[in-house]
Amino acid sequence: MEMITDPWFYAAAVPAVLLVGLSKGGFAGGLGILGVPMMALVISPLQAAGILLPILIVMDMVGVWAFRKSFHLRNLTIMVPAAAFGILVAALTASYVTDSFVRLLIGTIAVAFALDHWIGRRASADPKSVSRLKGTTWGAIGGFTSFVAHAGGPPFQIYMLPQKLDKRLYVGTSVMFFTAVNLIKVPPYALLGQFEIANLSTSLVLMPLAPLGMWMGIKALHLIPEGPFYRFAYMALFLVGAKLLWDGAQGILA
Repeated sequence: MEMITDPWFYAAAVPAVLLVGLSKGGFAGGLGILGVPMMALVISPLQAAGILLPILIVMDMVGVWAFRKSFHLRNLTIMVPAAAFGILVAALTASYVTDSFVRLLIGTIAVAFALDHWIGRRASADPKSVSRLKGTTWGAIGGFTSFVAHAGGPPFQIYMLPQKLDKRLYVGTSVMFFTAVNLIKVPPYALLGQFEIANLSTSLVLMPLAPLGMWMGIKALHLIPEGPFYRFAYMALFLVGAKLLWDGAQGILA
C-alpha cells in the first residue's frame, strides 16, 4: 500500500491531527487551523490539505453525533450557502491564489479582530444579533479560506463569537457548519487530484487519531467555564492569526 513513510512527517502529523481533534471537540479554539501548517513543515500544503480532509470528515461525523441537539439553525442557513459560494470561487481560482496570500489575508483579519475585541472592550458589550449581511460575508470568506488551507475557523469566529452564545451551542454550530463545508469540498478536491492513493492511505493510517482527539476536546469543553472559554477562544484566534501572518509574509517575501 502506497503511503508516506517519512518518520518526520508523522512527528508533525500526529500532533497536528490531535490538535485539530481537540479544536473540533470544542477545546483550543481556532488552533485546529494549525493542522495544515504543521504538516506542511515536511510536505506541500496542498498535499497536507488532501490528507487531512478525510480525517476532518470523520471528526465531523463524531461531532455531529455529539452536538446533534446543540446548534443555531438560523446562523447555519445563512452561512452554509455563503460558504458554498466561497468554495466555488476558491475552486475556480485555485491555480491563481497562493497559500501565502491566503495566510496573510486571514492572519490580518484574525489579529485585527482579536485586537479590536480587547482594545475596544467588546467583552463588556451586549451580544450581537444574527446578521444576514455579516453571516453571508464571513461565511463566504470562511468557505474560500477553508478550501485553500482548511483555514475557515477565524472567519467563522469573527462572525459567531460576538453573539456570545452558550459555549455548547457555539461549538455545535461550528461542528455543523464545518461538516457541511468539508463535504462540499470533496468533489472539487477530487477533481484537483488531492485524493491520490498515497494520500488516502496516509489518511487511513492517521484516522484512529480523529475520534481520540475529538473525545479529548469534548471532555475538555465540559470542564471549562463560559468566561475562560471565550477568553481562550479570542487568545487562540490572535495566536493563530499571528502565526498565519508570519507564514504568509515569509512566503511572499521569499
